[in-house]
Amino acid sequence: MIKVSVMYPNNPDARFDHEYYRDKHMPLVKARMGNSCKSYTVDKGLAGGGPGEPAAYVGMCHIYCDSVEAFQAGFAPHAKEIMADIPNYTDLTPVIQISEVVVG
Repeated sequence: MIKVSVMYPNNPDARFDHEYYRDKHMPLVKARMGNSCKSYTVDKGLAGGGPGEPAAYVGMCHIYCDSVEAFQAGFAPHAKEIMADIPNYTDLTPVIQISEVVVG
C-alpha cells in the first residue's frame, strides 16, 4: 500500500478554499481515479508543534493506492483535468510525496 501526500505550504498571503477542496476537488480526483484510489483523507492545518506556531501546511490530502503503478494508471489519464482544477481553490504550489505505508 502506498500513500500519495499532496501538501500545500501555509503562506499567509495565499488563497486556499477548504470547502472547494473538500467538496469538489477531491471527489473529482476520486471519481477520475476510480478503483485505483482505495481511499483518501483531507486535512486542514490548525497549528504547528509549538505554542502559537502556525501549521506548516494549510491543507493536504492523502491518496491511498495499492502501488505506485496503480496510482499512475489511475491519475495519469486525468492529470490535465485534475491539475486544471487547482486554480479553483488555491494559488499555492503543492509539495508531493509518495510513501510506503508500513503501519495502517
